[in-house]
Amino acid sequence: MKNIFIIGCGLLGSSLVRSIQKKKIAKKIFIYEKTKKNILKIKKLKLPGRIVKSVKEGAINSDLIIFCTPMSEYKNIILKINNFVSPNCLITDIGSSKIESSKIIRKFLKKKISWVSSHPIAGSEVSGPEHGKINMFNDRWCILIKEKNTKKNHLNILNKFWKKIGSKTVVMSPEKHDKIFSMTSHLPHLVAYNLVKSAQEFEKKQNYNLIKYSAGGLRDFSRIAASNEIMWRDIFFDNKNNITKAINLFIKNLNAFKKDINSKNNKSILKKLVQTKKVRSKIIKLKQDIDKPDFGRN
Repeated sequence: MKNIFIIGCGLLGSSLVRSIQKKKIAKKIFIYEKTKKNILKIKKLKLPGRIVKSVKEGAINSDLIIFCTPMSEYKNIILKINNFVSPNCLITDIGSSKIESSKIIRKFLKKKISWVSSHPIAGSEVSGPEHGKINMFNDRWCILIKEKNTKKNHLNILNKFWKKIGSKTVVMSPEKHDKIFSMTSHLPHLVAYNLVKSAQEFEKKQNYNLIKYSAGGLRDFSRIAASNEIMWRDIFFDNKNNITKAINLFIKNLNAFKKDINSKNNKSILKKLVQTKKVRSKIIKLKQDIDKPDFGRN
């Protein structure tokens, strides 16, 4: 691959730039970043690649274009690059929900331009190019999205790219993807935001210095709730139907816990606690986390 164009150079975009350079996947890397703050950081960090002043400049000569922006920016960027993308170029993205973004792509992207969506399961609550890591994608899953019009050779190109980056790949439909991640990612983030909001309201109402005494639970939820607000607003809006169903299931189970607590139903609540505890062991067995106290922070 000769030229790769990264649009948006935050946490994941800058991690891709670092990985592409290290693995020698492209001869040239173009970077477009719209915020002056991040441009200064990129220059200070001396990240590999050439910063371009417009998406047109980066799109003209690229073989692969990767959208690393909030999903609410897709339409605007597509309209800017439509007339400059080569028919041989492939476009992908790293967005966390796919059904709605697929609709935008189908509606606004010119018919002769090829787009196959990706979703690398990587990142953290921090944002910005200074937090990017060269090994961000190592041994992480990357979901490749297959739709009715997706060409096999385009899937193969992306599959090779993400494997060279260090990821494990799997192919899904956008519908399956959004259902799975509404439960494994989107709902947990929503719960974290709501828990921290509830703690803030409790602190204000009781006039207690609550945050000062944050136990491990609230502390760990606060880490998730520190994630980028624009990115998560877009995810919640784009995957609203699946997230709503996940919320309803969560409320149903929360009410069941409340019922057990109020009735002191020892048998029922212990059964729930034992069953849910097994998930942690399964996550570790599948190498989705490490088996160390305090998540290995120490």
